[in-house]
Amino acid sequence: MKRTYIITIAACFITLLSYAGGGAPRTCLNLNNDWNFHFSYDVRRNAPLQQVTLPHTWNDKDVFNGQLHYYRGTGIYTRQLAFRPEWKDKRIFLYFEGANSVADVLVNNKFVTEHKGGYTAFCAEVTAFLQAGTSNTITVQVSNAERMDVLPLSGDFNVFGGLHRPVWLIVTDKNCITPLDYASPGVYIRQDKITPAEATVNVLTKLSLAGATRNLEARTVIKDARQQEVASKQASIGTGDSLLLQSLAIPRPHLWNGRTDPYLYEVTVQLFQDHQLIDEVTQPLGLRSFKVDAGSGFMLNGRHYDLYGFGLHEDVAGRGSALNNNDHAKDMSLIVESGATAMRLTHYPHLDYFYHLADKNGIVLWTEIPLVGPGGYTGTGFTDNPALKAHARQLLTEMIRQRYNHPAVVFWGLFNELKLDYDDPVPFLHELQQLAQKEDPSRIITCATFLDSGHFNTVSDVIAWNKYYGWYGGDFKDMGAWADNMHQQFPDKPIGVSEFGAGANILHHQEELKKPVADGNFHPEEWQTAYHEASWATLAARPFIWGKFVWALADFSSAIRSEGGVNGLNDKGLVTYDRKVKKDAFYFYQANWSREPMLHLAEKRAVIRKNKTTTVKAYTNQNNATLYVNGKNMGTGKRDTLGRVIWEQVVLQSGKNAIVIKAAHQLQDSCVWNLENTVSNRFKQRESTSPIF
Repeated sequence: MKRTYIITIAACFITLLSYAGGGAPRTCLNLNNDWNFHFSYDVRRNAPLQQVTLPHTWNDKDVFNGQLHYYRGTGIYTRQLAFRPEWKDKRIFLYFEGANSVADVLVNNKFVTEHKGGYTAFCAEVTAFLQAGTSNTITVQVSNAERMDVLPLSGDFNVFGGLHRPVWLIVTDKNCITPLDYASPGVYIRQDKITPAEATVNVLTKLSLAGATRNLEARTVIKDARQQEVASKQASIGTGDSLLLQSLAIPRPHLWNGRTDPYLYEVTVQLFQDHQLIDEVTQPLGLRSFKVDAGSGFMLNGRHYDLYGFGLHEDVAGRGSALNNNDHAKDMSLIVESGATAMRLTHYPHLDYFYHLADKNGIVLWTEIPLVGPGGYTGTGFTDNPALKAHARQLLTEMIRQRYNHPAVVFWGLFNELKLDYDDPVPFLHELQQLAQKEDPSRIITCATFLDSGHFNTVSDVIAWNKYYGWYGGDFKDMGAWADNMHQQFPDKPIGVSEFGAGANILHHQEELKKPVADGNFHPEEWQTAYHEASWATLAARPFIWGKFVWALADFSSAIRSEGGVNGLNDKGLVTYDRKVKKDAFYFYQANWSREPMLHLAEKRAVIRKNKTTTVKAYTNQNNATLYVNGKNMGTGKRDTLGRVIWEQVVLQSGKNAIVIKAAHQLQDSCVWNLENTVSNRFKQRESTSPIF
């Protein structure tokens, strides 16, 4: 009986696999189910085991216990694997998309490999360790303990321990496209030249030949979005050949043009022996050119293309960093809805699935390694430790090779907020810069600093700053003066803003705008909104700023924080931790970025009002909107340059007030405000400190 499995997963490198009998070119089996888990400190022979499904972390709850520490130790995962008859004479690999942060893998109690780093994949061949005709035990010991030779050393986010990304079993022929080159697809696509008439693409394939090489051939095929073949090339593989470089020409290329037109080709490399297909790997291809100019910002395919979006952590309520594909798809849906054109994936490489979503949706990506400084806290993100530096080189190489073919990736990030009060990181950053240029000369190298100096200006092609004027000190107006000063000091250096933001608890509100204390218990949503209105007005007026990244898309956990009435949460997100509630600032950006018709009434959650005469504000990308209060037409207002329609001097009646706004395309939004004058009711909203996740 013929069966077909269609698997679209990073471990299979986005290859569509057909299985009929034993003739599949490559088989990928998901190993997320049937794991047993316990902590390593329980060494009893009959220690109770917890049955878990991957992705899994043991820190999804304790990071909110109101204490600075959470469990950073060792957990042990085990599962059984039955050896299938069709695996005879095959090669078998275990592929881990992420184990945070040091993993030791054993098969049948025999050590196989160790991997350091929780945010990049690793792969190990286990052919020699498996026993046919019986059940085999896979053991993975994972530790997220703090170590001075494993990144990150610091950071304002939690290092969730566990097998927090999927695990796969890959079965191949003796001869295969290698999955062992830093857990990359084994296929690297480089665009050589693009003209309106033709695009030249070079495809490097790395082979692992463990069997006879007689009659071994490779075929590379490029198909367009309609699955029509547009180019192909074939080559014979000789004994000892482990590298295959092929150059292919695509006539009349259709460009990948960001959100406007994220057109994708696909490149498939097939391996044949005796005319039988024995392996294949498929990768995305988006044809595009880009550069950054110090005066005019980012250029995509020869035209100015404004980069704006968010920073994003892999962290969601109830799961921590153990996100599933639905979680990633939800985040991408929010990004697309906002109208963003770019994302900064912080502060580590994210799951490969998210990069594929970015490819398909035209989102330009900045992705970085977890070389992270302490920000406003004590400690360091770097020491001149040979083991730590070797680890950073490893992570940078893994990130680049694993994400090499994603057209969405434009920027490789080297670090975030390193400081200078420990070992000077600059000499080593130059090493990383050279390594990144060697691995991938086609992309742009960047970094994120918060030091107002040129100390880091030479370690990357472009640079960006994390700035919080109006939240961590300063005033809203300071952002513009700072940006102009940096541009004047470094006129030849492209500068961006890698983070800017303010906290907000959706239960906290104020009618009179007053700056809150950043680490205090009261984080009114209205201040966050005012912060972003002022900051965006400043940044949007300066085209030399090559990228503008709001901090952050969604609230995320940070055990070190206790602020905004919540323990363990950084509430600068424009969406709540569970992704269920969009804060007003989200709609502000949607009104400025999105082309999809939208209308939003601001301050709907501030239901208790103390001022009889008030201001009503709407966010919209329509030309105007009309306000109704208690059924009475209060006039039609015109949209301003920041996507706002504002009605001043609106008079409320005592008790309930029905507020309704309407715009074109039958857009409508509404709420009920309650005007109460008693002191007890006046501050009701401030009494609630529990988060709505």
